[in-house]
Amino acid sequence: MSKSLFQKPIEIKISTVVAVSAILATADRIALDAALAEMTGGTADFFEDDLTVIDVAAVPAGGDPIDWGGLIALLKKYRLNPVAVRNAPPEMAADIAAHGLSLETASAKPREEEPAPKPVPVSTAAPAPVAVVAAQAQPPAAASHGTDVMIIDTPVRAGQRIYARGCDLVVTAVVNNGAEIIADGSIHVYNTLNGRALAGASGNAQARIFALNMSPELVSIAGVYSTFEDGFPQEYARSPTQIRLVGDRIDISSVNTANRA
Repeated sequence: MSKSLFQKPIEIKISTVVAVSAILATADRIALDAALAEMTGGTADFFEDDLTVIDVAAVPAGGDPIDWGGLIALLKKYRLNPVAVRNAPPEMAADIAAHGLSLETASAKPREEEPAPKPVPVSTAAPAPVAVVAAQAQPPAAASHGTDVMIIDTPVRAGQRIYARGCDLVVTAVVNNGAEIIADGSIHVYNTLNGRALAGASGNAQARIFALNMSPELVSIAGVYSTFEDGFPQEYARSPTQIRLVGDRIDISSVNTANRA
């Protein structure tokens, strides 16, 4: 019998694709163009066609409507690839959809670490800036590579993405909410694991995730994932825990229990 008869027509698995956020403080394309030109310094490959989420929360209400076509063209000029809009009011929804962008709703759940800074007033006499915040950050300077392991001994902060390609990942500091750690092998966090942890990213179903204190937003083993919108299971939260793949489901167990005879 053909193997294809046992294959599912479609499977949905977690992806390691990461977007950047373009946080607008104005809809004025002239000001945005000037800010991006200054930011990139004329470097043509400063961005590399990064998927981009446009955040309009800081755009003043009651101003001129956003020219979505012009804004998309401007971002593409700087090799930013807009795919979604965040924090858009309902009246913008139809226009956003008409330009092929999706709507993204930011999480309303407050973070315990690193509260969002208060908005800084922008003088109307100067062009309003645009902030482009990279979600994919380079590994901290304190990272070191062994033959089969990458070691991170500084905190992994919100918006950072660490990828241990072809090896295990060891983190000795806290992994904050909004951070993402990825490894082709297993992940070991000798501290508190918040944020997202994706082990076996290249398809290794034997990979595992270990942490002394568990409170993740999302975990994944070989593309099979689980999220914890209602919080990590209380019986395992804030205690040494391992996460592994059993069949096609995520299994959570205490490290101490697993080691008993």
